[in-house]
Amino acid sequence: MKYLFEKIPYWGEEPEEQTQMQMAACERTADHCAFMADHHLGYAVPIGGVVAYRDHVSPSGVGYDIACGNKAVRLNADADEVRKNISTIMDDVFETISFGLGQKNREKVDHDLFDDDAWKLESVARLKESARKQLGTVGSGNHYVDIFTDEEDRVWIGVHFGSRGLGHKTATWFLRKAGAKDAIHAQPALLPVESDLGAQYLEAMELAGRYAYAGRDWVCARVAKMLGAKIVEQVHNHHNFAWREEHDGEMLWVVRKGATPAWPGQLGFVGGSMSEEAVIIRGKEATDAGAAEEQRKALFSTVHGAGRVLGRAAARGKVDRRTGEVKRAPKVTAEMMRESVDGAGVELRGAGVDESPHCYKRLPEVLEHHAKTIDVVHRLKPIGVAMAGADVFDPFKD
Repeated sequence: MKYLFEKIPYWGEEPEEQTQMQMAACERTADHCAFMADHHLGYAVPIGGVVAYRDHVSPSGVGYDIACGNKAVRLNADADEVRKNISTIMDDVFETISFGLGQKNREKVDHDLFDDDAWKLESVARLKESARKQLGTVGSGNHYVDIFTDEEDRVWIGVHFGSRGLGHKTATWFLRKAGAKDAIHAQPALLPVESDLGAQYLEAMELAGRYAYAGRDWVCARVAKMLGAKIVEQVHNHHNFAWREEHDGEMLWVVRKGATPAWPGQLGFVGGSMSEEAVIIRGKEATDAGAAEEQRKALFSTVHGAGRVLGRAAARGKVDRRTGEVKRAPKVTAEMMRESVDGAGVELRGAGVDESPHCYKRLPEVLEHHAKTIDVVHRLKPIGVAMAGADVFDPFKD
């Protein structure tokens, strides 16, 4: 753990200048800020950022993908059988689960959350039916459905996505009401939690959180059904959300944007890149003053993934659609991505070069920066990965 400006703790490499500027802007109004080791530039608040307030909540901090998170489930499936049939399995996953912007689930899904009184809120009332149709869809960008085996050769399913169009449109509604500027370096929008708008946001955010949990539950259960297996263990957590928590005797609204809660004993699922291990982690019981200090400074948080090192535009390059002229050469090619995935023995469906392993930090190195506060419980080797296709246009990928 080191400090920026002698007061903002960070883990991992020193954040880039633009990311530092973002957190400096957050720090002007927040009661506590911290960078996890997978930090990188975000909208108004850095990804991998933890920002806390006594009596405000920040829609900018939670972000557009409210309640984006991870779920991993362990199955009673036979790993040898899954490996033998992985090509067919991934075909079935890619055909059955809906990936991409604005997609509807081809299977009718109902849930008791649609009886929730929160749907009466002005911010979400018009979104109820589209949300019902999208429940159980995965989206695009870095969102995925993966199949893994662990160190004991047991089969896991892992998913990463959030509240889909419901979350994005809800966030947009509140950011407009708050007068937020649509800019990367905009000052984070704040809503007093005691105000009518603040109370409405918290209720809508909680609804989006239940919706995201329901979607991840459905996808994991549906893939388990494809495999003819039962779920015997599960780990589930948001990483774009605001929680009311006590820290050092003070109640705070802790906003984690691309950061995973990691209280002592709490499990979390953290993904790597498509050709590298993911992990199940657990928050440690601090055994010395240094570890306890790091937990407090991180507000009992840790990483949510490996973190990007290469932006999407840089990875893809730029080609004039009319003339075909290469305006900017890509830094990652399809051949590079395929070599990495094939070399890891992964059966891939979908994905563009902007999700290639070349675009990400190495997860083991990122986790090492938090070794005082988390333990790795299981290492999950990917054998099948499904993501939205490279041709899917999505301006809201992250």
